[in-house]
Amino acid sequence: MSVEFNHTIVLSQDREKSAHFLAGILGLEVGEPAGIFLPVTTANGVTLDFATVDTDITVQHYAFLVSEGEFDAVLARLVEGGVPIQADPRGRHPRRINRNDGGRGVYFIDPSGHAVEAFTRPYGSDPSSPLNGVTEDVPGAR
Repeated sequence: MSVEFNHTIVLSQDREKSAHFLAGILGLEVGEPAGIFLPVTTANGVTLDFATVDTDITVQHYAFLVSEGEFDAVLARLVEGGVPIQADPRGRHPRRINRNDGGRGVYFIDPSGHAVEAFTRPYGSDPSSPLNGVTEDVPGAR
């Protein structure tokens, strides 16, 4: 049997709010609750099991590889929802996307403070791309 990543637990202040936020932005479905978990499953079968906790939450990073068409939809939902976006994980390029590896990428924060990323090309897939380090303004973005 090959090794496959199956699921992870996403700690949140409100599992309903966080699961529905992420599913809505990514165009995914929220599954039926399973005990304390509220699942969101990606196209490759990985499940993010959202759990509400009453404690400080350590910020995690969740990155999602999407197609160009899916990226357009994700970006549109972020802008329409007034969700602040940035082109880099440190927030030096607000209201912008990146063009790394010849693709496009965007970062945003979920309701529990987790850093979320959607991008169209895997890191290092085109290290000689003239677009590496380039950012683009997103009209209407916060």
